Amino acid sequence: MSPRPHANDRHGAGDDGLVPLQEELDAIAPGLNEAQNSWLAQIDSLRGPDRKTHELIRMVCTVILRNPPGVQRHAMFAAEVGATWEEILGAIVLTEPAFGLLQVYEALPWARRGYERGRSAVGDAGQDTPTAQGN
Repeated sequence: MSPRPHANDRHGAGDDGLVPLQEELDAIAPGLNEAQNSWLAQIDSLRGPDRKTHELIRMVCTVILRNPPGVQRHAMFAAEVGATWEEILGAIVLTEPAFGLLQVYEALPWARRGYERGRSAVGDAGQDTPTAQGN
């Protein structure tokens, strides 16, 4: 199963796929969301870095921005393209020296949920988790 594309996703969307106040934004700027989705699709077409690294970078950016739904979303996409829990955790921990330990702790449950959703979407539920590895 290939990962879901970003092109029609709503950046920062919750579990229901809606950005808070999206209808109000569409009423005053009807083309804004469509233009942003088009722009994000172009970013997704970059040849480098590879898609897994791309998602890990995006996830780290959402950790820094303290955007828990974004952390979950990009951890899920990273898992869908093969990122291990160790890679996701390591990427988040790399933010600690510059942005603090609190952001790491806040991001972890969201990242874990995203990781588990991503692995289950590709049929690898239970693989590469600390309990499965004996950690």
